[in-house]
Amino acid sequence: MVSRTPTKQPLSPLPRAASGSPTKPTPSPSPSPASARRRRVLRRGSPGRIKSLAATFDTSLRGCRRRLLKLFARLAVLGSPTKRRAAAAGFRRLRSPPRSPSPPTPKPNQVAAVSPQLPLPLPPVSPGRRTLFLDLDETLIHSQTDPAARARHDFAVRPVIAGQAVTFYHDFAVCPGVDAFLATAACAFELVVFTAGFPEYASLVLDRLDPRGILFAHRLYRGACCDTGNGRLVKDLAATGRDLRRAVIVDDNPNAYSLQPDNAVPVAPFIDDADDHELERVMGILSIAAEFDDVRDAIKRYKEIVEAS
Repeated sequence: MVSRTPTKQPLSPLPRAASGSPTKPTPSPSPSPASARRRRVLRRGSPGRIKSLAATFDTSLRGCRRRLLKLFARLAVLGSPTKRRAAAAGFRRLRSPPRSPSPPTPKPNQVAAVSPQLPLPLPPVSPGRRTLFLDLDETLIHSQTDPAARARHDFAVRPVIAGQAVTFYHDFAVCPGVDAFLATAACAFELVVFTAGFPEYASLVLDRLDPRGILFAHRLYRGACCDTGNGRLVKDLAATGRDLRRAVIVDDNPNAYSLQPDNAVPVAPFIDDADDHELERVMGILSIAAEFDDVRDAIKRYKEIVEAS
């Protein structure tokens, strides 16, 4: 009788190792966590997410490229022979200092030389003394500018006016008693010459009057005067930094001391008069003014006496 039960297929024998024992199947390597995450992202990621990741990667790549370019540029500069020598010597390059502006071009009828600036230096050379401002032309001396005097001139000056050198021949006369007046006044006052003359001319005259440089404490020239706009030059004593109660000006031109008339001792213009005694009269007034706390009081009394006589 034939049996209907299907027969079972015999199992294939397990391969044996060389030692005769059956070998175990090699397990497949387990995936890393990073690769597993990438697979999940790829399985679950949408096309938009993939594009966003690509854009982020492209931006990072461009930033890295820029940093590399900057690094290569710095390496190229540092690698130059000049930079290497400077680094080896321990020096560093300094920026050039800014250039100073060029001096202004002199205007017409203006000399190129610069006169002393106001105010006068403080404190005065002799703080206890009063200050005496003296005019030069027609007060201490008289000067003529005449080309005909070339053969008999005392000295010549060549100031630069409007960019051109001009020659002046001066034949000047000194006021009688000027040497004694300056020597006496210098003992009691701080002497300051205040002239509207150009420094190229006036400085030469003052060097003749004070060859040793011991009489005049300061010299003020045309540039120290104030131009009122109508061609008149005014000598402003208030701008000199001296106390007006202790300041006297001697001048033949009333326009010169129009800002401080109470401080002025007027004198008649000296032209070429051998019998001129103006400086003797001025010295008498100054000796009285030296006794007043405010010299303007002494000058006022003198003017009242002159007007009454």
